[in-house]
Amino acid sequence: MPASATSGALRPESFALQTVLETLSDRFGDRFSTSRAVREQHANTLTWIENQPPDGVVFPESTEEVAGIVRLCAAHGVPMVPFGIGSSFEGHVNAPLGGISISTARMNAVVAVHSEDLDVVVQPGVTRKQLNEALRDQGLFFPIDPGADASLGGMASTRASGTNAVRYGTMKDNVLALTVVLPSGEIMTTGGRAKKSSSGYDLTRLLVGAEGTLGVITELTLRLQGIPEAISAGVCPFPSVEAACDATIMTIQSGLPVARIELLDEVQVRAANAYSKLSLVETPTLFLEFHGTDASVKEQAERFGEIAEEFGGGPFDWATKAEDRNKLWQARHDSFWAALALRPGAKSVPTDVCVPISRLAECVAETKRDLARSGIVSPIVGHVGDGNFHCQPLVDMDDPADVATCKAFLARLVERAIAMGGTCSGEHGVGQAKMKYLEAEHGAAALAAMRAIKLALDPQNIMNPGKIVTV
Repeated sequence: MPASATSGALRPESFALQTVLETLSDRFGDRFSTSRAVREQHANTLTWIENQPPDGVVFPESTEEVAGIVRLCAAHGVPMVPFGIGSSFEGHVNAPLGGISISTARMNAVVAVHSEDLDVVVQPGVTRKQLNEALRDQGLFFPIDPGADASLGGMASTRASGTNAVRYGTMKDNVLALTVVLPSGEIMTTGGRAKKSSSGYDLTRLLVGAEGTLGVITELTLRLQGIPEAISAGVCPFPSVEAACDATIMTIQSGLPVARIELLDEVQVRAANAYSKLSLVETPTLFLEFHGTDASVKEQAERFGEIAEEFGGGPFDWATKAEDRNKLWQARHDSFWAALALRPGAKSVPTDVCVPISRLAECVAETKRDLARSGIVSPIVGHVGDGNFHCQPLVDMDDPADVATCKAFLARLVERAIAMGGTCSGEHGVGQAKMKYLEAEHGAAALAAMRAIKLALDPQNIMNPGKIVTV
């Protein structure tokens, strides 16, 4: 029988766990695995957070199969961890108490496209790229774009955002309805295909961002958008991150309907040039994209060029060819991998915060100064149109002083954002790593309310335990 995921010793509940493992093996055959390699793949792998594998991994194909797995685990008090593709950064998919990882990889069907109503029904294992490939021939697309080709169930669970959020919102704005298996094994539906409702509690938004702690998402109904008539993208260098952020603030405050506005500091530009074979000037740079008609896109780009010039930015180079746009945004999406090459052998510690846009320039500039004082190699990138930016410190895990310096920086980053009226995470989520900041951000009463909701729906604390709140 597998050992404990945390202690290396058999746990007191080993008989119950063994019963669950044997039952799942009999029921699912080769769609269930206890191999160490598979179990470790279904825990945190991308960052310095410890890999805490489950005791087994099961691959259901329907809501009913998920419900059966959950009922089995609930009957024996065995923890469960919903799993998408494992692209999250904050330890969301770790199994600190062991148990069963419920992978949605085989639940990857586009169930129904309602083009007239601009919505689609999908299973949770469908990835954003897979969905947009399926929609392209109908002139539609799903706009939430976190960078990684994440699963839509995982994106809903972490309340994902991305490069298009400044225009199209985040997952909370684009999920209309969910089918969820609750920790008891009961199947629940939330919301519907109507574009708005004043009926009852908003359970959909409760579950979007719950990080799998309240149930397993098995189906989603999502808003769609029409593919714009014209799209242009471009890059604009600036003399400093303050200037780039100030130009962003002016762009948003002036009502310019920019679709994407992304900041890369000079460290990230250097990494992107090397990794993605770009030839950008190594200075803070904004990547932008405009959607609309040919005339409106041209007008938006020209207006932004004028704003950039006011803050010492430019020249603004823009292009309408799809291949040029794709190369630009692929470089942005590859920023995680590009950054790793800046310090070979180091471990990545990607993190994010979000502040009111009026405090963005101040927060980014102070963070840059903090990194310089600390001697930390860390690019900064940001979805700056909504005040969200990311740091990716690179740490030598064999150097205790390096690790301690990075931990202290991460704490100051979050404290700085919260002090400016912001949040400990704009899109990565809480997981294990940021639980300690929730009371400072939300207050004791709000945290108690979250804990009460968790216990009401999951009294055994077996659905992704050890995430968001302690119970």
